[in-house]
Amino acid sequence: MPTTRDRGAAAVEFAIILPLLLALTLGILAFGYAFHVQTVLDNAARDAVRIAALETGTSRISAARQTAIDSAAPTIALQASQIRVTPTSCTTGGNARVTITVVDMPLLGGIGAITLTGTGTMRCNG
Repeated sequence: MPTTRDRGAAAVEFAIILPLLLALTLGILAFGYAFHVQTVLDNAARDAVRIAALETGTSRISAARQTAIDSAAPTIALQASQIRVTPTSCTTGGNARVTITVVDMPLLGGIGAITLTGTGTMRCNG
């Protein structure tokens, strides 16, 4: 049975631990969100490199960029300037590469910002 001196000890201990628990919870949420965005960027780059490797003609780079933008659309709003497609012409036997870079993506809760990069590579013409 607690004495009168021990009655407030639980409240004091909870007040000391609460900021640590909140920081830990926000950190877990921020990391989970960043991991989700990284997965979306990787998938968008993979979708775009397929178009870049299989399409021919002058519109293949713009088509690959639009595919990446459409693939990532609900989660992150990509700009064409964030998407790099190399090489400019895809020769049989070579590799096409799409790199999507998001600089200073804010983390959930405004804790900070990080740079995320998604990359996809595929052999040209299948």
